[in-house]
Amino acid sequence: MSEACLKRYMLFSMDLCFMGTRVIALLGSPLPEGNTAKLLDEAIRGIKDAGCEVEKIEVTSLRFKSCREIFYCRQEETCAMRDDITPLYEKFRTLDGIIVASPVMTMGIPGMLKSFMDRFQVFFMAKYVRGKPLVPEEKRNRRLGLYLGISGMNVPFVFDGAKLTVQAFFHIIDVKYWDELLIRDMDTIQALSRRPDLLEEAYRKGRAMGELLK
Repeated sequence: MSEACLKRYMLFSMDLCFMGTRVIALLGSPLPEGNTAKLLDEAIRGIKDAGCEVEKIEVTSLRFKSCREIFYCRQEETCAMRDDITPLYEKFRTLDGIIVASPVMTMGIPGMLKSFMDRFQVFFMAKYVRGKPLVPEEKRNRRLGLYLGISGMNVPFVFDGAKLTVQAFFHIIDVKYWDELLIRDMDTIQALSRRPDLLEEAYRKGRAMGELLK
Protein backbone atom coordinates (compact mmCIF):
# COMPACT_ATOMS: atom_id res chain seq x y z
CA MET A 1 0.00 0.00 0.00
CA SER A 2 1.42 3.39 -0.99
CA GLU A 3 2.01 6.07 1.65
CA ALA A 4 -0.76 8.22 0.18
CA CYS A 5 -3.24 5.31 0.27
CA LEU A 6 -2.19 4.47 3.82
CA LYS A 7 -2.84 8.04 4.96
CA ARG A 8 -6.29 8.05 3.34
CA TYR A 9 -7.10 4.72 5.00
CA MET A 10 -5.99 6.00 8.41
CA LEU A 11 -8.08 9.16 8.05
CA PHE A 12 -11.11 7.11 7.00
CA SER A 13 -10.63 4.80 10.01
CA MET A 14 -10.42 7.79 12.34
CA ASP A 15 -13.65 9.19 10.88
CA LEU A 16 -15.37 5.87 11.62
CA CYS A 17 -14.07 5.90 15.20
CA PHE A 18 -15.47 9.36 15.87
CA MET A 19 -18.73 8.82 14.03
CA GLY A 20 -21.62 9.11 16.44
CA THR A 21 -24.31 6.53 17.10
CA ARG A 22 -27.08 7.42 14.68
CA VAL A 23 -30.79 6.84 15.06
CA ILE A 24 -33.61 7.64 12.63
CA ALA A 25 -37.01 8.48 14.10
CA LEU A 26 -39.91 7.99 11.68
CA LEU A 27 -43.16 9.81 12.36
CA GLY A 28 -45.96 8.06 10.48
CA SER A 29 -48.74 10.31 11.74
CA PRO A 30 -50.12 13.08 9.51
CA LEU A 31 -50.32 15.31 12.62
CA PRO A 32 -46.87 16.80 13.39
CA GLU A 33 -48.12 18.12 16.74
CA GLY A 34 -50.40 15.21 17.65
CA ASN A 35 -50.18 12.57 20.35
CA THR A 36 -48.01 10.23 18.26
CA ALA A 37 -45.54 13.06 17.61
CA LYS A 38 -45.40 13.91 21.30
CA LEU A 39 -44.68 10.29 22.16
CA LEU A 40 -41.93 10.16 19.55
CA ASP A 41 -40.39 13.41 20.76
CA GLU A 42 -40.06 11.98 24.27
CA ALA A 43 -38.33 8.87 22.95
CA ILE A 44 -36.02 11.10 20.91
CA ARG A 45 -35.21 13.13 24.01
CA GLY A 46 -34.27 9.92 25.82
CA ILE A 47 -32.03 8.74 22.99
CA LYS A 48 -30.29 12.11 22.79
CA ASP A 49 -29.72 12.08 26.56
CA ALA A 50 -28.02 8.72 26.07
CA GLY A 51 -25.57 10.41 23.70
CA CYS A 52 -26.92 9.39 20.29
CA GLU A 53 -27.52 11.49 17.20
CA VAL A 54 -31.14 11.48 16.00
CA GLU A 55 -32.69 12.48 12.69
CA LYS A 56 -36.45 12.86 12.76
CA ILE A 57 -38.28 12.22 9.50
CA GLU A 58 -41.94 13.19 9.09
CA VAL A 59 -43.06 10.73 6.44
CA THR A 60 -46.11 12.73 5.36
CA SER A 61 -43.88 15.71 4.51
CA LEU A 62 -41.87 13.70 1.96
CA ARG A 63 -42.58 13.70 -1.77
CA PHE A 64 -42.45 10.21 -3.19
CA LYS A 65 -44.44 7.65 -5.15
CA SER A 66 -45.39 4.20 -3.97
CA CYS A 67 -43.50 1.14 -5.21
CA ARG A 68 -44.39 0.25 -8.83
CA GLU A 69 -42.64 -3.14 -8.78
CA ILE A 70 -40.47 -2.16 -11.73
CA PHE A 71 -37.87 -4.60 -10.34
CA TYR A 72 -35.02 -2.28 -11.26
CA CYS A 73 -33.73 -3.00 -7.76
CA ARG A 74 -33.45 -6.71 -8.60
CA GLN A 75 -30.09 -5.87 -10.17
CA GLU A 76 -29.25 -2.42 -8.79
CA GLU A 77 -28.73 -1.13 -5.24
CA THR A 78 -31.25 1.66 -5.66
CA CYS A 79 -34.74 2.37 -6.99
CA ALA A 80 -35.52 3.44 -10.55
CA MET A 81 -37.64 6.29 -9.18
CA ARG A 82 -35.86 9.42 -8.00
CA ASP A 83 -37.56 11.36 -5.23
CA ASP A 84 -37.23 12.19 -1.52
CA ILE A 85 -36.64 8.56 -0.58
CA THR A 86 -33.60 8.13 -2.84
CA PRO A 87 -31.07 9.86 -0.53
CA LEU A 88 -32.47 8.02 2.50
CA TYR A 89 -31.28 4.59 1.37
CA GLU A 90 -27.68 5.30 2.36
CA LYS A 91 -28.80 6.62 5.75
CA PHE A 92 -30.74 3.42 6.37
CA ARG A 93 -27.72 1.34 5.41
CA THR A 94 -25.57 2.96 8.11
CA LEU A 95 -28.02 3.74 10.93
CA ASP A 96 -27.59 2.11 14.34
CA GLY A 97 -31.19 2.33 15.50
CA ILE A 98 -34.66 3.28 14.33
CA ILE A 99 -37.92 4.32 15.97
CA VAL A 100 -41.23 4.02 14.15
CA ALA A 101 -44.10 6.00 15.68
CA SER A 102 -47.54 5.60 14.20
CA PRO A 103 -51.24 5.66 14.95
CA VAL A 104 -53.41 2.71 13.94
CA MET A 105 -55.57 3.40 10.89
CA THR A 106 -57.90 0.76 9.43
CA MET A 107 -56.29 -1.83 11.74
CA GLY A 108 -52.85 -1.09 10.32
CA ILE A 109 -50.36 1.71 9.77
CA PRO A 110 -51.24 4.84 7.75
CA GLY A 111 -50.99 4.60 3.98
CA MET A 112 -48.02 6.93 3.45
CA LEU A 113 -45.96 5.14 6.07
CA LYS A 114 -46.79 1.79 4.45
CA SER A 115 -45.84 3.15 1.02
CA PHE A 116 -42.58 4.46 2.52
CA MET A 117 -41.75 1.00 3.87
CA ASP A 118 -42.67 -0.65 0.57
CA ARG A 119 -40.04 1.45 -1.20
CA PHE A 120 -37.41 -0.49 0.76
CA GLN A 121 -37.89 -3.28 -1.75
CA VAL A 122 -34.36 -2.18 -2.61
CA PHE A 123 -33.16 -3.80 0.63
CA PHE A 124 -35.44 -6.82 0.15
CA MET A 125 -34.01 -7.62 -3.28
CA ALA A 126 -30.43 -7.24 -2.11
CA LYS A 127 -30.95 -9.44 0.94
CA TYR A 128 -33.32 -12.16 -0.28
CA VAL A 129 -32.83 -12.26 -4.06
CA ARG A 130 -29.16 -11.42 -4.63
CA GLY A 131 -28.00 -12.64 -1.22
CA LYS A 132 -25.94 -9.49 -0.70
CA PRO A 133 -27.54 -7.39 2.09
CA LEU A 134 -27.00 -3.67 1.81
CA VAL A 135 -26.32 -3.36 5.54
CA PRO A 136 -22.63 -3.94 6.41
CA GLU A 137 -22.08 -7.29 8.10
CA GLU A 138 -20.56 -5.74 11.22
CA LYS A 139 -23.77 -3.77 11.81
CA ARG A 140 -26.43 -6.39 11.11
CA ASN A 141 -26.66 -7.89 14.59
CA ARG A 142 -26.35 -4.60 16.48
CA ARG A 143 -29.13 -2.45 14.99
CA LEU A 144 -32.15 -1.96 17.25
CA GLY A 145 -35.72 -0.90 16.51
CA LEU A 146 -38.42 0.58 18.74
CA TYR A 147 -42.10 0.75 17.77
CA LEU A 148 -44.42 3.34 19.34
CA GLY A 149 -48.08 2.79 18.54
CA ILE A 150 -51.29 4.61 19.40
CA SER A 151 -54.85 3.39 18.88
CA GLY A 152 -58.13 5.15 19.52
CA MET A 153 -59.87 1.82 20.11
CA ASN A 154 -59.48 -0.35 23.16
CA VAL A 155 -59.56 -3.88 21.74
CA PRO A 156 -56.92 -6.57 22.37
CA PHE A 157 -55.97 -7.24 18.72
CA VAL A 158 -55.86 -3.64 17.48
CA PHE A 159 -52.07 -3.57 17.02
CA ASP A 160 -51.68 -6.99 15.40
CA GLY A 161 -51.60 -5.79 11.79
CA ALA A 162 -49.40 -2.78 12.49
CA LYS A 163 -46.91 -4.84 14.50
CA LEU A 164 -46.54 -7.43 11.75
CA THR A 165 -45.81 -4.69 9.22
CA VAL A 166 -43.25 -2.96 11.43
CA GLN A 167 -41.58 -6.27 12.29
CA ALA A 168 -41.34 -7.17 8.59
CA PHE A 169 -39.87 -3.77 7.77
CA PHE A 170 -37.26 -4.10 10.51
CA HIS A 171 -36.34 -7.58 9.30
CA ILE A 172 -35.89 -6.38 5.72
CA ILE A 173 -33.52 -3.58 6.76
CA ASP A 174 -31.64 -5.79 9.26
CA VAL A 175 -32.93 -4.22 12.46
CA LYS A 176 -33.85 -6.21 15.57
CA TYR A 177 -37.38 -5.55 16.86
CA TRP A 178 -36.10 -4.56 20.29
CA ASP A 179 -39.10 -3.09 22.15
CA GLU A 180 -42.47 -1.40 21.85
CA LEU A 181 -44.85 0.97 23.58
CA LEU A 182 -48.46 0.41 22.52
CA ILE A 183 -51.18 2.69 23.86
CA ARG A 184 -54.84 1.77 23.45
CA ASP A 185 -58.01 3.76 24.16
CA MET A 186 -56.77 7.17 23.02
CA ASP A 187 -60.36 8.09 22.22
CA THR A 188 -60.90 8.11 25.98
CA ILE A 189 -57.51 9.51 26.99
CA GLN A 190 -57.67 12.14 24.21
CA ALA A 191 -54.44 13.98 25.12
CA LEU A 192 -51.20 12.43 26.35
CA SER A 193 -50.71 15.49 28.54
CA ARG A 194 -53.26 13.76 30.79
CA ARG A 195 -50.96 10.75 31.03
CA PRO A 196 -47.44 11.96 31.81
CA ASP A 197 -46.60 8.40 32.86
CA LEU A 198 -46.90 7.29 29.22
CA LEU A 199 -44.66 10.11 28.02
CA GLU A 200 -42.15 9.17 30.71
CA GLU A 201 -42.28 5.56 29.53
CA ALA A 202 -41.47 6.67 25.97
CA TYR A 203 -38.52 8.65 27.32
CA ARG A 204 -37.28 5.65 29.33
CA LYS A 205 -37.48 3.31 26.35
CA GLY A 206 -35.65 5.80 24.16
CA ARG A 207 -32.98 6.29 26.79
CA ALA A 208 -32.57 2.53 27.30
CA MET A 209 -32.23 1.89 23.57
CA GLY A 210 -29.72 4.71 23.23
CA GLU A 211 -27.60 3.35 26.06
CA LEU A 212 -27.59 -0.12 24.51
CA LEU A 213 -26.56 1.29 21.14
CA LYS A 214 -23.76 3.31 22.68
